[in-house]
Amino acid sequence: MTTSARTDSGSADRADALAFPAPKSAKCPFDPPPAVDRARAAHPVVRATLWDGTSAWLITEHEHVRQVLGDKRFSAEGTRDGFPYLVAGVRELVRTMKPTFFRQDDPEHARLRRMLTADFMVKRVEAMRPEIQQLTDELLDRMIENGPEADLVADFALPLPSVVICLLLGVPYEDHRFFQERAAALFSLQATAEEVRRSQQELLTYLAGIAERKQREPDGSIISRLVAQGELDFDEIASTGRLLLVAGHETTANMIALSALVLMRNPDQLARLRAEPALVKGAVEELLRYLTIVHNGIPRVAAEDVAVGGVTVRAGEGVLCLVNTANRDERVFPGGDTLDLGRDANRHVAFGFGVHQCLGQPLARAELQIALETLFRRLPGLRPAIPFEDVPFRHDQAIYGLGALPVTW
Repeated sequence: MTTSARTDSGSADRADALAFPAPKSAKCPFDPPPAVDRARAAHPVVRATLWDGTSAWLITEHEHVRQVLGDKRFSAEGTRDGFPYLVAGVRELVRTMKPTFFRQDDPEHARLRRMLTADFMVKRVEAMRPEIQQLTDELLDRMIENGPEADLVADFALPLPSVVICLLLGVPYEDHRFFQERAAALFSLQATAEEVRRSQQELLTYLAGIAERKQREPDGSIISRLVAQGELDFDEIASTGRLLLVAGHETTANMIALSALVLMRNPDQLARLRAEPALVKGAVEELLRYLTIVHNGIPRVAAEDVAVGGVTVRAGEGVLCLVNTANRDERVFPGGDTLDLGRDANRHVAFGFGVHQCLGQPLARAELQIALETLFRRLPGLRPAIPFEDVPFRHDQAIYGLGALPVTW
């Protein structure tokens, strides 16, 4: 592995570069890949070779992840040469379609993000808690009525955030199969360029149609408000809506299911949460740190030469900020490979860092807190219905999670 600073952008020896993404541990699928752990033990900035033969730097430690994500010299614009993509389909998509603020730098990123900030502020989310609680109880009522077995993903973890983001956006929840299937294609590490392009276009056409309908029939939803503001055309509103719709349900659904599984795998920690319900806020932060569902890094590309962890990242070189390994950094989180619900995990970077950190994190926190507290309070005997080694982890998705989680009680 090349660990020293380079003299020019093309001089790094790639013979020892790590193939990335690397295979997960069969023993503990919650942990970072063993190959990445071994590489970061030697140096915090790791040279990697991606699927298409291009290379990128893996930023593995907490300090340097925060440095890169907080440094405007690292660009989030996916159209820049050298920007690292892990999937061919997404790379082609970003290069050919108008980007969302997620893939833009300031000032355009800030302009578009400001249009949505009020919808995800803590005060607004706190006002939604009774509605989220009601939805949570209704889903559990249905599970209990149809029990004593269920698929915790399909029957609880996925519908809860899907209903909430649909309500916020003004999207009919009865269309959830349509957008969930297309979201899966967009997050797939195996989808072809054509599959991603088709899924993206179908979602955009669908959301543009909703925007047109909101112009005729306005309501209090995000899409309706963006239409009324008149700053964005229907295609731009559809693009923004697609980002919120896909990210707003897929990420939280995976965190709910994984959190439930890891708590059932750690009965001492689950017992602590049941005994101290007020612990739930800190417990969610620890679960976010420990699980960190973005396993393949937050991508950036250097706009100029920048020194990171003793390595000079040259202008035009891509980096992947591995937030999952940063959240296991022993210097920041001692014993980080162990789940400890009493830990102060507030410095985790599961939502990213800097100006691009997750807009919807207050909502995700509220959903996780309500979902987990209510689930284990109402189903004290909840346990997996299949052996742990048979649980289908979604290794083929950019957002890590579970394909299903059969449970009983």
